[in-house]
Amino acid sequence: MTEPTETQRRADFSRAGLARDGFVGWLTFDQLRADKLTQVPPEGGVYVVLRKSARPPGFLKQNPGGRFKGRNPTIASTALEANWVDGAKVVYIGKANALRRRLNEFARFGAGAPIGHWGGRLIWQLGDSADLLVAWKPTPDEDPRGAESRLIARFRAAYDQPPFANEPQKLGR
Repeated sequence: MTEPTETQRRADFSRAGLARDGFVGWLTFDQLRADKLTQVPPEGGVYVVLRKSARPPGFLKQNPGGRFKGRNPTIASTALEANWVDGAKVVYIGKANALRRRLNEFARFGAGAPIGHWGGRLIWQLGDSADLLVAWKPTPDEDPRGAESRLIARFRAAYDQPPFANEPQKLGR
């Protein structure tokens, strides 16, 4: 069996590729906040946040995310640009012991609620964050941490770095 090409590995992170892998939902955060949260299962799993376009985004000067314990989630545009993953639509891969609760927190943080959802905060500075899509995949037979680690490792194999908003402690590296 031959090793998949870069193009094939990257196709795994398209909407169609993720759907083949069992991801469902494809809702905006506004839809989740409005009335669709009940579609998200309560059990654990992994989730992805993706843009509709792979073109480089514009970045907002201020992050609209909540100020948990007074911390400003805003990141300098130079660091955001350095973290950008050219050609990728997936901007964040996350895990949750309770998908519905975690995605609710994530959506509320992005709307300005002071919630401690620091992971993935970079997505809210994308100029098109209102158009981002969220999809999830329950992992009833495996620990969400392991599933997330494997998914990020596959992304790294395709793009030579983690998704844009993963590993914010390494901004600009």
